[in-house]
Amino acid sequence: MSNARATHLTRRGILAAGGALGLGAVLAACGDDDGTKSGGSDSTKAADAKSGPWTFKDDRGTTVKLDKIPADIVAFTGVAAALFDYGIEVKGVFGPTKTKDGKADVQAGDMDISKLTILGNEWGQFNIEKYAALAPDVLISTMFDSAGTLWYVPEESKAKIVKLAPTVGISVYDRQMPQSLERMYALAESLGADVKSAKIVEAKKKFETAAERLRKAAKARPEIKVLAGSASQDIFYVSGSNLSIDLEYFKALGVNIIEPSAKALKASGGWFENLSWENVDKYPADIIIMDDRSATIQPADITEATWKKLPAVKAGQVIARSPEPIVSYDKCTPLLDNLAEAIENAKKVA
Repeated sequence: MSNARATHLTRRGILAAGGALGLGAVLAACGDDDGTKSGGSDSTKAADAKSGPWTFKDDRGTTVKLDKIPADIVAFTGVAAALFDYGIEVKGVFGPTKTKDGKADVQAGDMDISKLTILGNEWGQFNIEKYAALAPDVLISTMFDSAGTLWYVPEESKAKIVKLAPTVGISVYDRQMPQSLERMYALAESLGADVKSAKIVEAKKKFETAAERLRKAAKARPEIKVLAGSASQDIFYVSGSNLSIDLEYFKALGVNIIEPSAKALKASGGWFENLSWENVDKYPADIIIMDDRSATIQPADITEATWKKLPAVKAGQVIARSPEPIVSYDKCTPLLDNLAEAIENAKKVA
């Protein structure tokens, strides 16, 4: 999952890279979708507890205005999962939702996927007929570039999709995690979430505590080098700390993130360096944080001998990373805690 300069990237490369890559080559910028839509179906969701007009200015600068708070929402799976943590449920989703064995994808969070209309489970999939049948009030997705491209909305059918309902974009590009968290929080509140509830207040407090823990761990162990990796069949991707909301935040907290060469980053639009498996040892690391998305090869399934010889792998210092984190305080907290714990307990092996 993944700049116009990376036109050589395959679909696997786009999905596997440790960040949102090659977006400009896959999708063109979405136009602003200001508009007003009347009505919306009755619902038992939290959103319809409030009445009156709804206005939200998204991260494209687009202001969406409706006659009432949206009740019939369609969203990218990760956005839907974040809203779910705030008590807001959606009708339909698009993006990685169900694994090949029928289980919930990691990006689906705590949602019961059996209750969702899945419009598309893979890159390029989006069933417009099903979407129209849902009579959506609004479509919500994340954005991994500065052009306002809605993530997982296919370029070839975008024009038809955006005509059916207003769209909202939340940026997860070139900013730190707290900024995106604040925007999703604001969106959820506008949709009717009780952000003063004990559950949400506690989740935010736990996130702040975890951030402080990671800051302290990084300060105490500055010698521990952390590499962000992602595996595909032929390529091992090493992500730079720029552009991705998690890595930018980890670095800001003091984590010693290994940076790929500037030349390699430029070739991918600033996101990553791709290495052959023969060269996977190019950057010595004490901890490797690996892409946990279902489109990538997970550490336990990597059979390459060069991987198994890496000091961090031999030391058991490999943990999961979510390059497309579910942007809620509840789901981002473990990402900080897990990295803090890994740094606290890491042996210096690089």
